Formats: sequence, structure tokens, C-alpha cells
Amino acid sequence: MSPTYDQLVSIVTHLHDAPTDRISPDSTFAQLDVDSLTLVEISIRIERDLGVHIDDNELQEDLTLAETTKLIDSKLVQ
Repeated sequence: MSPTYDQLVSIVTHLHDAPTDRISPDSTFAQLDVDSLTLVEISIRIERDLGVHIDDNELQEDLTLAETTKLIDSKLVQ
């Protein structure tokens, strides 16, 4: 998909034991059983690894990985 998507998947799989066969651009964090604490950890890793700050209210369980990638990319160009 994109380098950002690949980095996001790497972060999610590192912090959460989601089976890789369930991960796709259309997967939501809820479908991957990511809880709110893990979402905060993912947000921190995105900021650390990609240099993009995402507010807690922006990273929600119903976001797909593709939507999260678009959110990150939109902040990268700012």
C-alpha cells in the first residue's frame, strides 16, 4: 500500500499480538481487538517512529488501518 501503512502495521504487530492474516487496510482496530490502552501506545509509537503527533481523540477503535495511514500522511505533509 504505502511505506506509512507498512510502518503502521509494524507498530501494531509489535505492540499487539494481532494475527497477521487478519491485518488488512480495511481492518479496524476494534476488529483486531486493540483496546484503548494499546491505542495510546500505538499513538506514542507513531509519534516516536514517524514524527507525527496524533491526538487521543483522533485514533479511535473504528478507524481502519487505511484511514489511519491517511491521517498520518496528512500530518506528514503539514
